[in-house]
Amino acid sequence: MTINCLGKLIDMSTPKVMGILNVTPDSFYDGGKHNSLSKIEKQVRKMLTDGADIIDIGGYSSKPGASEVSLEEELHRVLPVVAFLTKNFKDIIISIDTFRSEVAKAALDKGAAIINDISAGTLDSPEMLKTIASYNVPYIMMHTRGTPQNMQNLTDYNHLLQEIVFYFSEKIAAARSLGIHDLIIDPGFGFAKTIDQNFELLYNLPLLKSLEAPILTGVSRKSMIYKTLNTSSQQALNGSTALHMFALEKGTQLLRVHDVLEAKQCVQLFNKLQECGQNQLKK
Repeated sequence: MTINCLGKLIDMSTPKVMGILNVTPDSFYDGGKHNSLSKIEKQVRKMLTDGADIIDIGGYSSKPGASEVSLEEELHRVLPVVAFLTKNFKDIIISIDTFRSEVAKAALDKGAAIINDISAGTLDSPEMLKTIASYNVPYIMMHTRGTPQNMQNLTDYNHLLQEIVFYFSEKIAAARSLGIHDLIIDPGFGFAKTIDQNFELLYNLPLLKSLEAPILTGVSRKSMIYKTLNTSSQQALNGSTALHMFALEKGTQLLRVHDVLEAKQCVQLFNKLQECGQNQLKK
């Protein structure tokens, strides 16, 4: 449960928080908000002050039906931000949200420490896994089907949880065969799944523990929350917080969030509850 980020060991046995930094014009919640280095600096400083352990930078919106983004445009969006942040924030741990090995390589060369791939290598096979193995960095692999453009048409499963566990078993085996051992799995809430399937997956999250890898949960402000509550992503903070605490109770080690302070408070309260439980067992 420890991952090595540029020589800094992060103990994942205690839950961590990943702050989302979208540098895209069309992300579902914060698209277009971080369109200058000054705004990016302000947002990152706030997230780090609020307790973010990792900053996850994305230059390609993966919301359902998102527009295709060229390789050149993704590089243009991401690389200056990585260079700026590594220069201005000492010891920052940067994750890059990309499924392209070319983007991964370029960002790692600029100082990124983690690659967060929504396709678990599928959309850039076999180059992505080769890249991760070559750079020897932690790799977050997510479950999905298809692409952001068509994934919501691919929600038919015979046995949702069994198929997801089998998917990760294959992906983990492929990664480890190349010497990649710092792996985190992301069940992919909202990716090729209906709202009911998202809740089924969250409720049964402990089944993924058999894979023996830290679990990332990314439900922050997603439609499974705001459509259930008949509201909007802008009004989904309370619902996100509720599901973050539930995810922690179910075994999540990493929360990927838009609102770092509230997520960090969830983790602090969860840790206190765990401490109380351990003290009870000692009596």
